[in-house]
Amino acid sequence: MAVSLRIIALCAFLTTMMFAVRSESTGDESTHVKSLRNSTMADRLDESGELKHEHAVDDPEAIAAMVESNIRNSTERRKLGFLSCGTGNPIDDCWRCDRNWIRNRKRLADCAIGFGRNAVGGRDGRYYVVTDPSDDDAVNPRPGTLRHAVIQDRPLWIVFKRDMVITLKQELIMNSFKTIDGRGANVHIANGACITIQYVTNVIVHGLHIHDCKPTGNAMVRSSPSHYGWRTMADGDGISIFGASHVWIDHNSLSSCSDGLIDAIMGSTAITISNNYFTQHNEVMLLGHSDSNTRDKVMQVTVAYNHFGEGLTQRMPRCRHGYFHVVNNDYTSWEMYAIGGSANPTINSQGNRFLASNNQFTKEVTKRIVDSDDNTWKDWNWRSEGDLLLNGAYFTPSGGGASASYARASSLAAKPSSLVSTLTSDAGVLNCRKGVQC
Repeated sequence: MAVSLRIIALCAFLTTMMFAVRSESTGDESTHVKSLRNSTMADRLDESGELKHEHAVDDPEAIAAMVESNIRNSTERRKLGFLSCGTGNPIDDCWRCDRNWIRNRKRLADCAIGFGRNAVGGRDGRYYVVTDPSDDDAVNPRPGTLRHAVIQDRPLWIVFKRDMVITLKQELIMNSFKTIDGRGANVHIANGACITIQYVTNVIVHGLHIHDCKPTGNAMVRSSPSHYGWRTMADGDGISIFGASHVWIDHNSLSSCSDGLIDAIMGSTAITISNNYFTQHNEVMLLGHSDSNTRDKVMQVTVAYNHFGEGLTQRMPRCRHGYFHVVNNDYTSWEMYAIGGSANPTINSQGNRFLASNNQFTKEVTKRIVDSDDNTWKDWNWRSEGDLLLNGAYFTPSGGGASASYARASSLAAKPSSLVSTLTSDAGVLNCRKGVQC
């Protein structure tokens, strides 16, 4: 009886303490929430013009363990802090659950996966707000334009004040440590030149509609505050990655350009292409410049969670020399082939969904671009592991399956192909609005 009374007294004491702490903390919390809701963009800018943001909350695994011991966080290296809206897509689950994403934009830089996972973009710099969609002068760009932002020689996180269509007169030549973040606005790079990422590092391109890109050139174009030079004719790629590293292309919608939608060549490496939506195009993605250009042997590219949609013909991707991890993508038919290559690339295809068209002559996922009498392709390391092959689609593997080769072409754990529909359901530009989850 005495023991029972002591237990009752202890419980009463603990309950009283809990209410006291709850009362004390609730006031502070409500004040903090009220201040967040009532704050304006001007309030959230410091004296230097940089947007203030909170530190990420505690590691989500610790939070999850308090609730249910068997919850496994698929992106344990990141500080998510939000568990309620998880989709299984590790990139999106890293940041999209946050209603205050507009205050915490730079959290995105901690969410990359794959070979481009270390691309920080402009995370360590100030915000630059694009207010002017014009592109009147490629040598002396006007402050407030996208061109003026991307050429600066310091880290910048570039956002947009409003919806805009930007028609570039010449290639948009980016400088290192830049993020172009289209979230919260409907931004189109269209009907002119498009984006060039050349001999730079740490670039993130997120949330843009890129389409109807045209060949431009034979003109002077500025690439930094201290340099401009003559540019020969560009092919009209949506995004051209040339001798660059640590590049992440995420959640963009690309279509109908004169050449490729995304090309990475000339020794580019440490690249992730994720969550994009590709439509209405012939030669979608080129990874590797030419069979003779051995600089691309260093290339490592992750192609993950993309939706290769309607009206696509070939090159999803077309690879040369390097190491390519094609994982958990959704392929909605193709007119010639889906994945192709030459010059002995290593292709690791895992957990994708391939839906062939009804054309009996285009059922094969793969294509080796070689002479008819050249059988060297049989030694190339191409494998299909856990892919879902529908409507007669088939993948032709090759090579001895050398573990060292596939290790260099592995960048993340593939999820089952049965989950591809969920993983890619929001591929392309997201509809992000202030105060709600993206």
